[in-house]
Amino acid sequence: MLRKASAEWNGTIKEGKGSISTESGVLDATQYSFSTRFEDGIGTNPEELIGAAHAGCFSMALSGQLTNAGLDPEYIKTTASVRLEKDDTGFAISKIHLEVNAKVPNATDDDFQTCAANAKAGCPVSKLFKAEITMDARLIT
Repeated sequence: MLRKASAEWNGTIKEGKGSISTESGVLDATQYSFSTRFEDGIGTNPEELIGAAHAGCFSMALSGQLTNAGLDPEYIKTTASVRLEKDDTGFAISKIHLEVNAKVPNATDDDFQTCAANAKAGCPVSKLFKAEITMDARLIT
């Protein structure tokens, strides 16, 4: 089984805002921000919620990495594809793939790839998984 969720982040880590959507439509451009995350589902499934959580966490982490590098992202769009497979021990999430598209004025691809790799490694949700996590990241110019 393959489930998908997506997130978009606009602006810097503290002043920006984002939205999370799930494939089922239960979450449809649901707002999230720094304050809703750090300060204060009918019909869905754990895999797409994990995908939404991972996509949202990664997008914010990438925004933070870019902001710390002196770059102001215009937008970051991330889709997390979560694969659930059955093996000899039962079902397990075997793989998560992050598909990332971002528009970051004045960023070089090297700077962007470094920030994306750091965000993938440092995102708290990424740290949860034993599954392989792969990524394709594209800077939109």
